Amino acid sequence: MLHAHLKQNSTKPLPVVIIGNGPSGICLSYLLSGNIPYVRKSSVHPNPLLQRKLEETLDISIIDQDIEYLTEGLEGRSSSPVALLFDALLRPDTDFGGTADSVLTWCQQPERAVPHLVLGKTLPGGAWHSIEGSMFTLSQGDWMGLPDLQFKDWMSKKKRGFRNNRATAGDIVQYYQYYVAKKGLKKNFVSGTFVTSVKKLNVSADSSCRALPEDRSAWNFSERLQESCQVDGESLFQVDGFVTTVGGTQPFSVQAENVVLATGTYDSPSWLGVKGEHLPFVHHSLAALEEAVKNKEIGLMSDPILIVGAGLTAADAILFAHHCNIPVIHAFRRRVNDPALIFNQLPKMMYPEYHKVHQMMKEQAVPCPGSYECYVSLPEHHIVSFSEGGKCIFRDKSGRQKAFNISMAFVLIGSNPNLSYLPNNGMDLAVDCDQPVSSKRNPIDVDPFTYESVHEKGLYALGPLAGDNFVRFVQGGALAIASSLLKKANKNPP
Repeated sequence: MLHAHLKQNSTKPLPVVIIGNGPSGICLSYLLSGNIPYVRKSSVHPNPLLQRKLEETLDISIIDQDIEYLTEGLEGRSSSPVALLFDALLRPDTDFGGTADSVLTWCQQPERAVPHLVLGKTLPGGAWHSIEGSMFTLSQGDWMGLPDLQFKDWMSKKKRGFRNNRATAGDIVQYYQYYVAKKGLKKNFVSGTFVTSVKKLNVSADSSCRALPEDRSAWNFSERLQESCQVDGESLFQVDGFVTTVGGTQPFSVQAENVVLATGTYDSPSWLGVKGEHLPFVHHSLAALEEAVKNKEIGLMSDPILIVGAGLTAADAILFAHHCNIPVIHAFRRRVNDPALIFNQLPKMMYPEYHKVHQMMKEQAVPCPGSYECYVSLPEHHIVSFSEGGKCIFRDKSGRQKAFNISMAFVLIGSNPNLSYLPNNGMDLAVDCDQPVSSKRNPIDVDPFTYESVHEKGLYALGPLAGDNFVRFVQGGALAIASSLLKKANKNPP
């Protein structure tokens, strides 16, 4: 059944539409549903400077305070000041092994709820649905939790535990779906939605709103600020797409005063850009390897598979193949001892399986029962081309070329956000407007204390699109956006 708001034809827009239903969108929905954080008066934060600031305004919710003032002097593992603040309030002193409880208490204030929709392709959980359920998280399990429902408490109720303080992707997906249900957020979520367009609306002569013509940029910069459609002084957007229901696929169009982009970066896997990469034996996802093993397309007696990449997804593929006794050729561009290599940054005791992969990479070859090797490491190698029949040409650091016969190739070198629903694929919103949006190199340019786009008022970015790549820190962006939206609502009461 189509959600009521997606069927609306009224001129009254929704205050907020959130595109993306991963942990970022879930956390923001919780805050916008009238769940307001206050500091517990009996709590004492281990950071004395922050504690003194908190004591100044104990009767005022964190959302209503001067967030920029509270963040001054905070340091940690994120470059986002609001991410550091919210993390410090939720998990005091955690980076130093502290076990202090959150200093926050949550008050349900329905009168402060901001009507909103959360649009997602999958069930709540976002990209976590695409990760094999037995895979372990990079972050500690406790850091995967959302406000006011600790992940470890949910795990204990399920009679499950962490391994090396880490959780599986399957547990995380279940937890996020439970969280949405437990916190009463389901009414805000619409699954099976595919957003195809987000447009700024324009004012016509009769003061109604219409989309800008296709041959013009839909984003309003300074020279066209007066032409934008406004509702009570705020801009207006139109979100179009289609939703899959029991009865089939139906288009939808909804207007919103504010749009939050929270679609993450896992939609479009990166390609090498070499000849033959489009051939059917070349894949770009770990799921394709799992499917090939399930269908018995590859096995112990196959030609080796090729895994390209030196990140954690490539490592997961190697571990999976090793478990299934599938021979592997592993090619990557970096040196094994490169400090930038992720394996050189992970504690060995906490990540033994990734340390095992790193050791294999160093040893160059790992023997297998039989007359050939199960794993061959090719550091500082580049792929030149793929060709019919499963042939792959490599080039080493000296420029010499070599060829291998492979059964399948899995290019696992990262992914990029799919922002095709935005004009110019969102590049006009990035820090460098001449380059594609990238969570690590070129995120959407946002105000650090509101997460509102510096190029387009009313448009916000959250999570990896704003440069926050860990669940632990995406929640600060949700706090910043909720604070901004609630302040807007106070300025423009219904």
